Amino acid sequence: MKLTKQQLAIVNSTGNIKINAVAGSGKTTTIIEYAKAQKSNSRILYLAFNKSVKLEAVKKFQEKGLANVVVETAHSLAFRQIVRQNNYTVRHQGFKTHEVAKLLNLQGNGEKHAEFIIANHINKFIAYFCNSNKEKIRDLNYLDVVTDSTAKSFVKTYYKYIESQTRLLLRKMDQGEIDITHDFYLKKFQLSNPNLNFDFILFDEGQDASPAMLDIFIKQKAVKVIVGDTHQQIYGWRHAVNSLEKVDFKTYHLSISFRFSQDVANLSMEILKWKSHLTNFVPMSIKGIGTNKAHTVKAVLARTNLGLLLKAIEHVTEDANLKRIYFEGNISSYTYAEDGASLYDVLHLFNGKNRFIRDDLIKNMKGLDELAEYVEKTEDPQLALMIDIVQEYENKIPPILKKIKAKHVGKDEKETAQLIFSTIHKCKGMEYDATHIVNDFITEEKIKNLKGDINKPDFNLSKHIEEINLLYVAVTRTKNSINIPEALMPKFFAKSPQIHIIKELTKEVKQPKTISKKSTSRPDNGKQKTYSVEKVRENHKGAYMPWTIALDDELTVLYCEGVNVRDISAHFGRTKGGVRARIKKLELAELYS
Repeated sequence: MKLTKQQLAIVNSTGNIKINAVAGSGKTTTIIEYAKAQKSNSRILYLAFNKSVKLEAVKKFQEKGLANVVVETAHSLAFRQIVRQNNYTVRHQGFKTHEVAKLLNLQGNGEKHAEFIIANHINKFIAYFCNSNKEKIRDLNYLDVVTDSTAKSFVKTYYKYIESQTRLLLRKMDQGEIDITHDFYLKKFQLSNPNLNFDFILFDEGQDASPAMLDIFIKQKAVKVIVGDTHQQIYGWRHAVNSLEKVDFKTYHLSISFRFSQDVANLSMEILKWKSHLTNFVPMSIKGIGTNKAHTVKAVLARTNLGLLLKAIEHVTEDANLKRIYFEGNISSYTYAEDGASLYDVLHLFNGKNRFIRDDLIKNMKGLDELAEYVEKTEDPQLALMIDIVQEYENKIPPILKKIKAKHVGKDEKETAQLIFSTIHKCKGMEYDATHIVNDFITEEKIKNLKGDINKPDFNLSKHIEEINLLYVAVTRTKNSINIPEALMPKFFAKSPQIHIIKELTKEVKQPKTISKKSTSRPDNGKQKTYSVEKVRENHKGAYMPWTIALDDELTVLYCEGVNVRDISAHFGRTKGGVRARIKKLELAELYS
């Protein structure tokens, strides 16, 4: 293949460099060409972000005949040196909150569920320390990463106890009394100051590296190349840092995207400009030269599990022709929290059926109100989302999930799925022909409203910048077209044939880490909603307007791209029955399903 001028400059460079590469700019191809340009006897290490990226990279380097390139993750390097040499046993899922409370025999001084709240913070303190570049626990202040006022107040009260018990749990791991975690052996590897015997080290996805990973990389004597996208940093909640901004290497850019068109590039640049409302932002140039016209691989992308599940529920209940769907990361990963609690556990708690609850933490709660209080004191966003889902759908959840799972295909059948569902964190690095973005991302209006809070001591700038990054990542997953809610569009953005603005009547999904203020007790299910012809006509003002050729064309595009009937009807201001009738009239199901 013919390389661009930007790619050639990188391939021919010398010394330590960093590469800021926009989405779809061929950074893997560039790195492979860089490796090919080095002497055949050079020892080259390619550091991948995770196992799936590693496996894909191994395949690509082998196809190019680059036998001198070793592909690893930071964890795989650490595993061999730390776990095998010390005969540790790794606990792959980590310790659950109730397990930490039992292991350390935690005491809560009489406060309701304090032992579980303390255990939750111990787990988070360990993650904070293990991902840091610090040598000792006392070198960190855990309060720096606690943002919610209720949680912060709790941690302040118990700080010395939380800190001492965090040390104790780490000591138990170190001495082999209990299993160790993945975070632990990576930290121990970093503290051992390892010497990686390579001439070149190529560090991919640098924007999401932890300080511990970056410390290992920086200390090596090899020629170092770090590549990533400054605006794709979305793992701050895992204590990742934007390593591209932390290293003082000569900077190269890959600003031409082969994935999408200039229209999509323009939209992504406008979204990134929202950062100027909060900080000094230097506008960047993205050139889109993608020419894909296919509509085969269609995806629904959301910010949160809740937003995604709500949209999936709409699709499976509204679209009778939708037979095969796929969830990136598997459907079960969206119904379980990291700590092990399931959506069914929270539903059983809601119904007062504690005897059916499997998770010990949830079983100890007397009701959803207590669980909501626990969430406030621990800043547990996954449990918060589960509470929201249970409040929204109550006992409709089991049959709905059963229906979704019945349509879900396995990973080896992913290419047969009519529609793919994913949160942004799970589709990182993926690309699809057409995407439909769910209305649960931050908006420019909300960003502007934050201006007055910037100078407050508890304002978390990086968190809000990351929210903008999430929408940027969502927009740049497409190879062809985007269906995007009107609320998420930049003001005065020019119309584009590849960017379809959806006018939604559906309510906006709440941002993450919020607890619904409505009652968490069981509802009165006897109340019935009432409707009137006048109300239907008010909500569907276009219901009696004739369909034109232009409207039929627009309907065809939206149908082909997997937009559900509910959103199509809201977009056109027509009833769902009217939209279904037109779909049948145009024989869209027969032609495009």
